[in-house]
Amino acid sequence: MFVGQYNHSMDAKGRVALPAKFRAELKKAVVTKGLDNCLFVYPKKEWDKMAEKLAALPVAKANTRAFSRLMLAGAMEIEFDKQGRVILPEYLRSFAGLKKDVVVAGLYTRLEIWDQEAWLKYQKEMEKNSNDIAENLNELGV
Repeated sequence: MFVGQYNHSMDAKGRVALPAKFRAELKKAVVTKGLDNCLFVYPKKEWDKMAEKLAALPVAKANTRAFSRLMLAGAMEIEFDKQGRVILPEYLRSFAGLKKDVVVAGLYTRLEIWDQEAWLKYQKEMEKNSNDIAENLNELGV
């Protein structure tokens, strides 16, 4: 399970360290374009579940085609170097607007990688609207 928020720096080659306590679970992992202009990182077994669900979506619906393209065509497997870093390709860094300082957020079955400035802005907005968000989640049984 991935939880918590971690600040890291990305070097000029697009290498970023993921939290050491998550690396064993991420030996085989996939990074892809996420929602809200961040990147999603899935352990391979979780990615396989997600990919199967996406592949089962109806092709005749434009929204499902678009979402499948976002997630599947933007995905790539990642590997750790000896320093525990992964290389994020330019097209993914560009998509998420990643600069030097990034935030790695644990969201139970996946990680998200955010540009630090974008994360702080997003977090501030969500905290401001937390009561409305909580009321909507109540309808989902949360």
